[in-house]
Amino acid sequence: MTSFPPPRPITARWRSLDCGGLDHAVIAPEEGRIVVRGTIVGARGGAAPYGVYYRLDLDEAWRVRELALGTADGRGLHLLSDGAGHWANGTGEHLPHFDGCHDVDLAGTALTNTLPIRRRPWEAGMRSELKMVYVPFDSFEPVVDLQIYTCVEAGRRFLYEAADRSFSAELSIDADGLVTDYPSLFERVL
Repeated sequence: MTSFPPPRPITARWRSLDCGGLDHAVIAPEEGRIVVRGTIVGARGGAAPYGVYYRLDLDEAWRVRELALGTADGRGLHLLSDGAGHWANGTGEHLPHFDGCHDVDLAGTALTNTLPIRRRPWEAGMRSELKMVYVPFDSFEPVVDLQIYTCVEAGRRFLYEAADRSFSAELSIDADGLVTDYPSLFERVL
């Protein structure tokens, strides 16, 4: 059974393998929460080149409580979560189409793969189907995305699969649950 150490201050950086992008993130445990701040530059998935700032406020169980995104061209997105699968926009208006989503997945970073990995204990062979709030960086219009995580080797490797079977990759992680290698998409460089 995998158990991760308590969150600690970490600075991490990933290089995008498919578009020459870069993601720089700082994970900062604070009183009763974990704050992740990052900056991404790139052009993944045919999107126009982007520069994105993101902030994730997580509770101590790595559940998303707030997501704030801003772009160099002036777009933004602000979502709130109760940590139990209910979402609202930045003004508190309930977003029922995201009910049941417990995580977010941001198009330009491997960091958000850490959230479902850190949130539960895993043994080899365990599989979990998840509903995500996925934010593509071409439109910044969040959508529900179904994803499957399977623990290949506890504390070391996970199989990530799109539920529609359009994509899969075996992710390598470090002792903190951060992705170190995401074949064809991201490589940890710091």
